[in-house]
Amino acid sequence: MRNHCAGRPEGRPLRRLSAWAVVCAVVGAGLQAGPSAQTIQQVTFDDAVRRAVENHPSVQRAAADILRAEAVVQQVRGRTRPSVGVSMNTSVIDPITRFGDSTIVPRTQTQTMASVGVPLYTPVSWAERNQAADQVVVSQRLVADARRQIAMATGQAYLSIITQRRVLELNERTLENARAHYRYADQRFQGGIGSRLNAVRAEQEVSASEARVEEARLAIRRAQEALGVLMAVDGPVDAAMEPAFEVPPPAASDQELVAGRQDLQVIVARQAAAERRVEDARKDYLPSVTALFTPEVVAPSGLFGNARSWRASVLFSVPLFDAGQRRGQSRERLAFVDAVRAERSDAERRAVSEIRTAREAVASSERALVHARRAAEQANQVVQITDVAFREGATTNIEVIDAQRQARDAETAAAIAEDAVRRARLELLTATGRFP
Repeated sequence: MRNHCAGRPEGRPLRRLSAWAVVCAVVGAGLQAGPSAQTIQQVTFDDAVRRAVENHPSVQRAAADILRAEAVVQQVRGRTRPSVGVSMNTSVIDPITRFGDSTIVPRTQTQTMASVGVPLYTPVSWAERNQAADQVVVSQRLVADARRQIAMATGQAYLSIITQRRVLELNERTLENARAHYRYADQRFQGGIGSRLNAVRAEQEVSASEARVEEARLAIRRAQEALGVLMAVDGPVDAAMEPAFEVPPPAASDQELVAGRQDLQVIVARQAAAERRVEDARKDYLPSVTALFTPEVVAPSGLFGNARSWRASVLFSVPLFDAGQRRGQSRERLAFVDAVRAERSDAERRAVSEIRTAREAVASSERALVHARRAAEQANQVVQITDVAFREGATTNIEVIDAQRQARDAETAAAIAEDAVRRARLELLTATGRFP
């Protein structure tokens, strides 16, 4: 975009140049303040998870799969129910065959026929109907698992915002301390007491702290954008407050907790559907019986034809020989059952391991947080002692800068430890099936 305020407009008098500069300054300030003036909505943890579960496309696609599975059930169920059809046929012939003065077959004749079919015994269709119903259950379990995965991702993104905000606060406080130290070092240098080396070294620390502040702000914005995408919002979303994850004492065994997890329920539903297909394999060898009733109306009927007639029949079908096709299908179904059973066994073993690991992670991260907070307090005490010694002339500002850096690193480690505790508690709730 061309900047029309780059210089004095041609043909304008000099006395109006100051007014033109004021207008350009106001417009430029408005353009710069536009993106930063965007209001970012804040949500609580529960609200973020709820909106993400309701609006994320992954959950909506899984819900659409339920509708598709139900439509398949409806189609298969239609094969086991009576069906009615009507057909009409109009024929014109020439020449006309006559018997005396009467026409045997009229030149134009309309034949209307209805067909009513009633499946009396169709074991294959019944089995397919039950198998389709099993797929509906599997789709419902997949929706619950999709909600679980989106809730987990949303919770992680929400916690990332809190952690990055804490890191930003630490970096901003470190920046203020560095600026105060630089002002003091510069005053000593200007007064002829301190050295230029100390002032430049302090100014370098200010520049490095400013860079870290910008990096922390960018990290917050990225986390906010990630949360907005998960919530299906056109824009970034900020975390309103820190969530409190209360981990209740285990009231049930690990096996009972594992049975309630959505991802395990998906595998259980798939195993049940596969085992039903194996049990229904024997129905492929059974006969099928269908009753047909066909009324017919012919107008005009002709000389030897009946105007109204009907026909009833029973169709009895027995599959005798298929060159091994049904046996191959049965073996395929057995192999799929074995694969699903192995998958379930592995998933249950991993789920129990996740519960044990999550419990140990909660205990270990809480202990690490205590040590990290103690280290941060001690590092801040070192900063105070070193600063007093520097002002008294007992040390150089190298010790002060090193102490500030160590304090910043210790407080950052404490913030990371706090985040580890929150994430460990969330993982424990997820592993035990209590989140979302």
